[in-house]
Amino acid sequence: MSLEVLGLGHVEHRVYEHLVRRRALAPDALCSELGMRSSVVGQALDALAERGLVARDAAGEERVIAAPPDVALGALILKHEDQLRRAEAEMLLLEQEYRDAGSSEAQFVDLVRGPEAVRHRFNQLQRSAQREVLLFIKGDAVAVERDDNVEEALAIERGVRYRYLLERSRLEAPGLIEAVRSAISEGLDVRVTTELPTRLLIVDRAVAMVPLAAAGQDQSTGALLLHAGGLVNLAIDLFESRWLTASRLTADPTGSVTASELAPEEREVLAMLDLGLTDRAIATRAGVSMRTVQRRVRDLMDRADVETRLQLGVVAVRRGWL
Repeated sequence: MSLEVLGLGHVEHRVYEHLVRRRALAPDALCSELGMRSSVVGQALDALAERGLVARDAAGEERVIAAPPDVALGALILKHEDQLRRAEAEMLLLEQEYRDAGSSEAQFVDLVRGPEAVRHRFNQLQRSAQREVLLFIKGDAVAVERDDNVEEALAIERGVRYRYLLERSRLEAPGLIEAVRSAISEGLDVRVTTELPTRLLIVDRAVAMVPLAAAGQDQSTGALLLHAGGLVNLAIDLFESRWLTASRLTADPTGSVTASELAPEEREVLAMLDLGLTDRAIATRAGVSMRTVQRRVRDLMDRADVETRLQLGVVAVRRGWL
């Protein structure tokens, strides 16, 4: 575990971690077991005591006791969370001042010039993501290759949901199938479609980034950063409409990646609708809530571009969903 983010140095980390395992030790024994000089350990203990992570034995013995991690570290984490909240508030104020200092257009669009600046902003946007990242992946290049995209892994750890929509020709790139298989195993939603109009990144439905150049032109010149408003809403609508009609990519136990318009749970719902079961009966048999069944049916109707369940059945047969 890394405690440097809480302000602990490497030595302080080692001393506290060792004390947690032993609960309490005399300073001399601590130095001996860690193989460190007494002056170094002494400085670390003073720093840990100042943060409330260690204390002297109240019984009067020459021993140092580790404070319970959930109490001591929990207090430090809360302190740092408070500092981060204040820093975020300051960031928002500075961001507003930055926009106020620019033209009226800057309230809605920023220009990012050059490939390095685009990669930096691509990473920065992922770093700021709290809920969802949506991506169109088009052509032979992306802002950051997935193996090098550290921010994606960190965002997934925070619980951010990723949805990738790939242009079919992209699957021909070397190593891409393996990358897709890895992404699916990590819980990412990946779909494929014949062609995409542009590259696109949307974060938390609040900001979007698109190439500055049109499709087919040199897109290394820069990108446009779209802020909350009509332009972002258009980008979201574009993504969702293409997402609905795309084929879902899945990885079977053998590792093979296959494309299917429907997920297994969607096929199950359709099959039970075809049998004439009610939403409540479907929910009971599938082991999900009735709201989940209704949401899946609504998603299927949107994908089929129909308004009634009867129309859904007709389209399902026509498309081979049943």
